[in-house]
Amino acid sequence: MSKLLLKANAVDELGVMARVRTHEVDWKYLNMAVRRLPAGARYAGQTNPGQEHLNVILGGRCHIRSSAGDFLELGRRANVFEGMPWALYLPGGIEFEIEALTPLEIAAAWADTPSRHPARLIKPEDCAIEIRGGGNATRQITSILPPGSPCGRLVCVEVYTPSGNWSSYPPHKHDEHRVGPDGALTEADLEEIYFYQFERPEGFAYQRVYTSDGRLDELVMARHNDTVLVPEGYHPVVGGHGCHTYYLNFLAGSAQSLANRDDPEYAWVKASWGAPDARLPLVHLGMED
Repeated sequence: MSKLLLKANAVDELGVMARVRTHEVDWKYLNMAVRRLPAGARYAGQTNPGQEHLNVILGGRCHIRSSAGDFLELGRRANVFEGMPWALYLPGGIEFEIEALTPLEIAAAWADTPSRHPARLIKPEDCAIEIRGGGNATRQITSILPPGSPCGRLVCVEVYTPSGNWSSYPPHKHDEHRVGPDGALTEADLEEIYFYQFERPEGFAYQRVYTSDGRLDELVMARHNDTVLVPEGYHPVVGGHGCHTYYLNFLAGSAQSLANRDDPEYAWVKASWGAPDARLPLVHLGMED
């Protein structure tokens, strides 16, 4: 099995069904854990000094009480296809407890950071929606912690790809820190996680991760609750026909940015795109009502 594909686990005693730890994957910055908790369950933890921490509610409702304040009645959607996200950003050195008010799925990412920023609740109305691409390469990006957010390194978006569509396309990469002649960042060096869910449990997507020199060239099939690691290289996705694809992207690296570079062999496809897919957006703020 590819080292880039982390299959979904049975839920452990701490509720964890997916996990990425820097020391296990030979990364520098980015960690993740996805938990499933039954109603009434509690999980207590502490953010590490010198790190920042983001919780994204995938489905269900919860309280998160912390030494930075209490954040109550968070979450509305039952799953990622039924509404917009709620998230909580915490700086390092904060004690917290998550109490599941209903069955709860919650994803957390944390990373070393050069700066400290205050705790912040991110509500659905704070999350901008962007429709990118065209034709069968159209997808929806819902920004939770986009570039320019008051944080150190973390970036987080949710991506919805309609049945049968391509995503993260044309293939792009962000594995070198590049600055243009004007001093503007043209590419960041980022570690990236794709955490997948599907509208139907039998859904799947294929993701290719490759470098132009052929050092890395892997094709993996992701199923519900699987994780794909992108340490470097281009990384397009295509979803199987019949159900919509969702992935949660966490990124961290040389800058709090999504600056990237298209594969020059495929950059031309942008000029061939037709109208955006009319099925999008798949989720929107009105669903919260």
